[in-house]
Amino acid sequence: MIARRRPCCPMAALLTVFAAPVVGAPVTIDAIPGQAKLGTVEIHGVSAGPFDPAIWRSGSLNFVPDIRHPLLAPCQGGTFRNIYAPSPVEVPGGWRLFYGAWDGVHTGNDRIYSRFTADFIDFGERRIEIEHGTLIHVCNVNAIRLPDGSFRMACTAYPDANGLNKPAIFTSPDGTAWNGKPAPYPATASDVIRIEGYPDYNAADMNGMNVLRHENGKYRLYFGDFKARLQVHRASSDDGRHFKYDGVSLDAAMMVNDVRDFVVDGQTVYLMGLHANGSRLWYALSSDGMQFEPQREMAVSRSDADKYIVAVGWVSRGDRLLGFVYGAGAVPSLDRNRLFARWLQKRLIFTDRQGKTLTATGALGPDRQIFRLPASGETEGRLDILSEDGKTRLGEPLDLKLTAGRVYRLTWRPTR
Repeated sequence: MIARRRPCCPMAALLTVFAAPVVGAPVTIDAIPGQAKLGTVEIHGVSAGPFDPAIWRSGSLNFVPDIRHPLLAPCQGGTFRNIYAPSPVEVPGGWRLFYGAWDGVHTGNDRIYSRFTADFIDFGERRIEIEHGTLIHVCNVNAIRLPDGSFRMACTAYPDANGLNKPAIFTSPDGTAWNGKPAPYPATASDVIRIEGYPDYNAADMNGMNVLRHENGKYRLYFGDFKARLQVHRASSDDGRHFKYDGVSLDAAMMVNDVRDFVVDGQTVYLMGLHANGSRLWYALSSDGMQFEPQREMAVSRSDADKYIVAVGWVSRGDRLLGFVYGAGAVPSLDRNRLFARWLQKRLIFTDRQGKTLTATGALGPDRQIFRLPASGETEGRLDILSEDGKTRLGEPLDLKLTAGRVYRLTWRPTR
């Protein structure tokens, strides 16, 4: 279910090295083997560096939209086509992109799917992980991978015994079997959890707001309730199934979809992603994971295709936040969605010999930017490289010639 009041390529090898640049270090650019689209150049090596809470608190973030609009569309085999609830999980060699959808199937029942990607450029074969089983819908997935390689997923299940939405938990030792059965696992009412201490839990309608975290031996569940004043709440658990209510984490009428944490200078910083079924996305920061600062606006719809945003999931790698994938669609019924992406990247500004400025027309995954060149197909000038805050210069400007159809890579060389 979308959060509202009612309810293929072969597996790719890892192609891109996401190297974290060193601020102030010398930077070079070199042509590398490969083919960009005619009339354009690709520049690699632009992904975000280590998470910096200062630029998030300043609101100065250089998010570059992926040139694929959408990033992923539903399969066409069946007549129900609506994919919208992404949850990217870092795994060895890349990411496992979990999502909730009617992904080209013959009935409008939400299921949980996944695809492997090495780079968010090519995607592996689609797998159904969770079937709706005896329920009508299982969707709004938020997945995590524990240090031992096992997986946990929190999803929205519908209906419970009162005809309402509730969180359900699915566990896997390796991502191939869930709750003790090989995928696709058929969900049942027994997968739905309870939250002890939350007022009138039986009457709560918790649709599309179930974020699972694991830290210091504890599981955390962030959620909301359409039957009460909409806020972001948190509950905690020792076993990942029996939760106790902690209280309100963010007093905002928004829907929480993802929370990540990063250690910066020995301190943990939490990043929350939020939406409101409209044209905007927000984020909020916290130093303890319980109380979050007021939300800040992060992104606005680019076109009618992503006018109604219904879900968001962070893309992280180690200590870096690389961007986000979001579900959105063109109609207020919220049932014709696709997956889109934006990437937190260095800002590149190319100024040619005549003083004309070129900036990226878009990104291709987390680490590549695309520039469209003049009709001549070749231009000389200066490249300024700025941090992902869009302001801080990294190294000295580079004098270079760009030739259409070529691929280039930025490299930071640490100083001694």
